[in-house]
Parts: sequence; structure tokens; C-alpha cells
Amino acid sequence: MVSLLHIALIIVLALAVIPVAVLLVQALAALKQTRVMAIATHWRPSVAVLVPAHNEAQGIAATIASIREQLRDGDRILVVADNCSDDTVAVALAAGAPVLERSNLEQRGKGYALDYGVRHLAHSPPEVVIMIDADCRLLEGAVDRLACLAMTAQRPVQGLDLMQARKNSHLKMRIAEFAWIVKNHVRPLGFLRLGLPCQLMGTGMAFPWSLIEKAGLANGNLAEDMQLGIEMARKNAAPIFCPDACVISYFPVGEEAARLQRTRWEHGHMSMILHDGLPLLIQGLRRSDRMLIALALDMCVPPVALLTLLTFALFIVAAAAYFMFAWIAPLILAACSLSGLMLAVLLAWRRFGRYVLSLKDLFSTVTYVFWKLPLYLKFFVSRQVEWVRAKRDAD
Repeated sequence: MVSLLHIALIIVLALAVIPVAVLLVQALAALKQTRVMAIATHWRPSVAVLVPAHNEAQGIAATIASIREQLRDGDRILVVADNCSDDTVAVALAAGAPVLERSNLEQRGKGYALDYGVRHLAHSPPEVVIMIDADCRLLEGAVDRLACLAMTAQRPVQGLDLMQARKNSHLKMRIAEFAWIVKNHVRPLGFLRLGLPCQLMGTGMAFPWSLIEKAGLANGNLAEDMQLGIEMARKNAAPIFCPDACVISYFPVGEEAARLQRTRWEHGHMSMILHDGLPLLIQGLRRSDRMLIALALDMCVPPVALLTLLTFALFIVAAAAYFMFAWIAPLILAACSLSGLMLAVLLAWRRFGRYVLSLKDLFSTVTYVFWKLPLYLKFFVSRQVEWVRAKRDAD
């Protein structure tokens, strides 16, 4: 019985090392100094920018303005006002964007809105469709870079999607910003430099029309972006990361709004790990498809806070097993996992996060990790399965 427990603990710890190893490889690869791929933008394909919006009257005008200033002759912008009960339609029209209204309370979520917009564009399709959330701002040159790379590669392209804490935000928000940098900048950049794909992130995404017109967008999945990226990869069109095309948005200041937003994102990601991670990995191995394998391994890296909790917990279990039964192998595996996680976070902070957190603040992330414990416990007790919009600051 004891030997079976010993073997079981070793297997669990060996599996737990995998996401830490993936994160460490990504962090190390992101530090590589490689030649940046030049994207020719003197000519680019025609573009339609699709903006799904649900009650976004407070901020959509600024989003439309940041998009319109990057459009060229023949380009379009289309706002899909999805089940809106505020002034989103009037504000978007006043800002100069055509609006397509959708009302269906049974089918809610961004996936349905995007599908509605794509089907409308099919009457006069562009060469490339770019999707931008209604609370985002595009930095200069983003549309050109996304469109040109998508058309050249004939693959989906994911821009750098950053969420920032507002000025003078409390420490938890700045830690959340750093965690976002690790997830959306460090990790995909590492895979890019290894010649591997990235996950789609929901905004700042570009698709050649031939790919997006056939995509299964109409769903209420909380991680509809990740699901779409996997669908594309299965069709030999895995997404490419484009760090030079940046979109930014801001964390909501209100505690309740921030909690709802985190719950939606992280429960969606965790559901994808449980339901799609292993099947995708098996499919990739059977096809000898390194793109699918890479996406499966990347998907199975949980949010950094959850990974930290699990790694610490397993280290404590392994340490207890060592003192009780003198089992050294589990303790070595747990120590390697914990050390690898700490090294990955430190490398990411030193290169990409020092402008967000001081070193002292970085060590305070331990309290942040335990503060998020109820969110993860809720996943097993009362998992969020339906899309719920987080309130914006001005709501």
C-alpha cells in the first residue's frame, strides 16, 4: 500500500512538473535576442474591423476613434451591438461607425456576436477581418501589421493584448497586470521565438477571410477565443503571435467588476484544460503535429496564481512524505518544480515586469495568490458556465 502511494505521488509530481517546464521554456525563449520579422505594410489587403459590443456606451467612441485613424480607403468598421440596453448604438453611430444590432437573450456571448458580424460581412467580404473588443485601444500601426501578416501567412494572427492597471491602483491590480504580461506577452513571445504558435486572446486578432468565413464562432464558451485558435490549428492554420501590433485596455477599478472579469477568464481557461487539453495533446501526437502539441502544452499551463498554489501544495505534501517515509524522489521532483516556477517568474519580471512591480512588490504576490484561492475553489463548487459582462468603471 505504501509503495503504491509512493508511485502515485511520483506520477502526480511528474505530471505537475510539465506546466512549470513549459512556462520556464517560454520565459527563457522570450529572452532570446532574435531578428524581428519585418512586416511590409506599404501594401496591405482590404480590412474589416469587427467590434462586438454589449452595453459599451461609455467607452466605445474612443475605441472607434483609435480604429478609424488606422483605416485606409476600402476598409470598413462594423460594430455589432449585441443585446444592448444602453446607448451603445447611438454613441457608435455618432462616432462614425456603422452598427449591426442583434437581439437574442437565449444565445448570449461574444461568439454569437462575432458570428453575426461575419455573416453580415459575407455579402461583401474583405480580405482580412480584424476583431477588436469595444473597450480596447489600438496602438499606432496595429491594423497594418495584423492585416499584412495574416494575408502573407494565411494564418490567424494574434496581436499583443495588454491590460493595464490605472494610475495609483492598489497592489493587487498591479500584480494582476504583471500576471497578464506573463500570460499574454512573455509566454507567446517565447513560443514565437521557438517557431511555435500562440493561443488566440479575444481581441487584436486578424483572420484571412478564407479562414474566418468557415469558423464555428456561434457559441457561448467562456474561452471562445482559445477554442477558436484550436479549431484553426486543427485545420493546419495555427495562430501566429505579432508582438509589434498592440491593443490595450484597463482593469476595472471596482472590486466586484474585477472579480467577475477574473472569474469569467479563469473558469473558462480551467474548463478548457479539463475538457480539451488531453484530447488535443493526443491528437497532436497521433498526427506528429508539433503545432497542436505546443498549443496543448501551452493550454495546460494554468493561470500563474493557480500554478503557484498547486506547486506549493505539492511541495508541502512531498516534504511531509519525506519526513514520514523518507521518500526522497517526490521531494526532489517537488523542489525542482518549485524552483523552476520561481525562476520563470523572476526571469519574466526582470525583462518585462519591472516597470509594473518593484522587487518588494513581486514578493508580495504570495498574498495575492492565496487571495485568489476562493475563485479556484468556486470552480469546483459553483463553476461559471455562462458569459456575464463585467461592469465598466463608468457603469
